[in-house]
Amino acid sequence: MAKSKKPGLKQGFTTGAAAAAAVKGALYLLLKKEKKQFVTICFIGGGHRDIDIFSLEKSGKHTAVCTVIKDAGDDPDVTHKAEIGAVVSIKETEVSVLTLSGGKGVGRVTKPGLEIPPGHPAINSGPRQMITSVVEEMLADSGGSFAVSIEIFVPEGETLAGHTLNARLGIIGGISILGTTGVVRPMSHEAYIATIRSSLSVARACGVKRIFFTTGRRSERFAQKYFTDDPVEAFIQMGDFFKLSLESAARMGFSDIVLAVFFGKALKMADGLPHTHAAKTDLCLKTLSRWTLALTGNEAAAQNIVSANTARQAFFMLEHTAPAVIARVGSEIICSARSFSGISVNIRAIIFDFSGRIYFDSNPSRRKT
Repeated sequence: MAKSKKPGLKQGFTTGAAAAAAVKGALYLLLKKEKKQFVTICFIGGGHRDIDIFSLEKSGKHTAVCTVIKDAGDDPDVTHKAEIGAVVSIKETEVSVLTLSGGKGVGRVTKPGLEIPPGHPAINSGPRQMITSVVEEMLADSGGSFAVSIEIFVPEGETLAGHTLNARLGIIGGISILGTTGVVRPMSHEAYIATIRSSLSVARACGVKRIFFTTGRRSERFAQKYFTDDPVEAFIQMGDFFKLSLESAARMGFSDIVLAVFFGKALKMADGLPHTHAAKTDLCLKTLSRWTLALTGNEAAAQNIVSANTARQAFFMLEHTAPAVIARVGSEIICSARSFSGISVNIRAIIFDFSGRIYFDSNPSRRKT
């Protein structure tokens, strides 16, 4: 059974579900004069959850402010325990209408290519759907028609956004209100996958022709050091999602992809792993050992590789004595990548040494040094 479905792992709810709950709490106070301790939110696709109200008060006769605390469950999430709020105002009208905006701590989109167009608050379609459903439910129950104005806010949103890739995506001033279903499933990595796809979409909308996939901030920093003519939108952190990133890039029409990584991830990519998590290092070292024997004929060296504690240690064993083996890793990365992207995509592989210098480059003639 997959790790994300192990018993005991607690599911959470998204920032979008939190925003919808805050809206519902405020509407209970305005329409029914009830100060709820919790509200029930229905998730997109089925299921529901009771979400506790953190704070709730009126601000004038027709306005209420409600907040909830976002709970990501057992999934690592920068917004876990963040306060998500809604300022809701109502006015009786002949026909009900809803206006939704973003306040303090909710990012504003400034670049094309995202689900939300530039100039609008970064509140994605899933949260908008949940908020609309809450408003329709509450108005139907009230029996009246109202103009409902909602401003979503996140008190610490701007600080939290500093720990995300929002600025790279052109989302400025706060976090995004996200969630396709409303549910956070532990270890599902949904948010990271969504960021990869959003980054690719922004890159395409900005006219980027060549993209660079790195596995984290450090490898990205070194890639940007060498490729200074490429725009910031071209550099995308794929984390462990090797196969998904290549498939997504090919599907979006990118035909020129550079993989710029350290040796540990490089070895897993070369071995064809679709997801390059820390697991399976032992199996990859066995593959590296076979390549070492085939290229050097040195059985002792091959045995040393298979006995290495880490890929990093193996790299240092090969760095000066068997560069052809590391070059083999680079060429195998390209083969693996093309199996995911298709053969029509041009793949270039770069392997950094552990000080950030380029040790292997499958096409060094295209790089300024």
